[in-house]
Amino acid sequence: MPNVYHQQRIIATLDMGNPSSSDEGCESVKILIHRFADLPSASGQFTQSSEFTYNGHRWCIKLYPGGHSEAREGYLSLHLRHCSGGYATAAFEVSILDKYQSVQHTKKTPLCNFCSKNKTWGWNDYYPRHHIFNQSKNILDDNGTLAVVVSIRRDDAAPFIPNNPMKNLITGMFLDEKTADVCFEVGSTDAYVDAGEAAASSPVTFHAHRLILKKCAPMLASLFGSDDEEIATASINDVKPAIFHHMLHYVYGGSVEEGELNTHAKDIINAADKYSIIHLKLEAEAAYVKSTIVTMDNAIDNLLYADSMNLALLKEVVMDFLAENSTASQNLDFTNVPSYLMKDVFVAFGRKANRSAKRGKDYDLSVMSVSELRRKLDEKGLNVDGSREAMIEALTTNNADESADAKRQRSDADDSLEE
Repeated sequence: MPNVYHQQRIIATLDMGNPSSSDEGCESVKILIHRFADLPSASGQFTQSSEFTYNGHRWCIKLYPGGHSEAREGYLSLHLRHCSGGYATAAFEVSILDKYQSVQHTKKTPLCNFCSKNKTWGWNDYYPRHHIFNQSKNILDDNGTLAVVVSIRRDDAAPFIPNNPMKNLITGMFLDEKTADVCFEVGSTDAYVDAGEAAASSPVTFHAHRLILKKCAPMLASLFGSDDEEIATASINDVKPAIFHHMLHYVYGGSVEEGELNTHAKDIINAADKYSIIHLKLEAEAAYVKSTIVTMDNAIDNLLYADSMNLALLKEVVMDFLAENSTASQNLDFTNVPSYLMKDVFVAFGRKANRSAKRGKDYDLSVMSVSELRRKLDEKGLNVDGSREAMIEALTTNNADESADAKRQRSDADDSLEE
C-alpha cells in the first residue's frame, strides 16, 4: 500500500469549544503532529490534518515541513484551509507548544476572507525548521510529536452572505418528471427499489434534463436523438438501476454515501468509466483502494483490472505492493500480464528506491505518487484522468508552456523599460 502518513499521523485532539486565553469568541483545536522528523522535508511537499468544525464550517491545516515552494530556505510553512463550500470571514492564530505545553511561537492574522472551498491563508515563512529540532527549546516531546494550537475567531460584524443556491436548485431537479425532457429506461434486474419492496420486473425509469446532461455527462446526452422530440427515451441495459441512480444523482451535484461507495465501488467504476463520469470514477477508485487489501492472491487480478479501467491509483497500489514484496512476487504467475505492464512493474521498483531519497524543490515528476500528480493537475485546471505517463506528460507540457509565457512576459517588460 502507498504511504499514507498524511492521513494517519496528524490527529486533532478536539479541544473545540475551549476559549482562547487571548481572545473571547475564539475556539481552539490542538493538533498533534506525530513523528514530525519522518514527514517529507522537500520544498513544496505538504501534509494535511484531519478536518475540524467551527461556526458551521470545516477547516484543516496544511503543513509544509520543508517549506512552501515560495518560502525562505529552512522555514516550515503553515496554512489554514477552508474545507466547506460558501463564504467565511475569520481571523486566526497558530501557536507552537513545547513539550511542557507552553507557547513557544505564535503568529496571528487580521480578518481573512475565505471566499471559496479550499481557500487557504497562512504563512510561507512560519517558523525556522531547525528551531523545532533544537533540543534546548524542548519543542518536540519524547516521541517526536509536534503540538500546534489553531485558534479561530469569526467576524460577527461581517455581513451574512448565504451560500450560492444554484447547486441545491440543480440537485433538486434530480428525477423531476414535470420539468424533464428525456427519460432513461434502465435494466430489468436488480432494479432500484426502496428497502423492503419487491424487485421490479420491468425497466426502471429515470427522468432527466437534456441541458444538464449535455454540460455534465455528454456521453449520456448523446444517447438521445434530436431536440425535437417531446420526451426522448434511451435504454440502458449494461448498468444496474441502483448503480445508474448513484451515477445520475452525481451528475446533478449529489454524492454517493461512503457505505454505498465502498460496497459497489467496482460497479460504479465500470459505469462511470463507460459513460465518462470521470470524477465519480476516481472517487469510486479511491474507495476501492481504501477498502481492498492487496495480497499475493489478488495482486495480479487487481493489476489487470486497474489496467483495463485505466485506474492509475489502483495500479500504483498494486505496483508498490509488488515492489515492497519483491522476493515473494517472483513466485507469482505473470503469464497473462502484458509486457508493457511488466515494464511498469520494474519502473515501480526503481520509483520506490527514488522516493526514499531526499527530493529537492523541483524533483522529478516520475517519482511523484498518483495522488500528487492528480492534485497538481487539478490545481492547474488540467484533466486528472489518465495513466501516470499521460499525467506526467500533461504536467511537463504545461510547465514548459508556463515557462515560455513567463519568459515572454519578462521580455515584454524589458522591451517596455527600454522604450
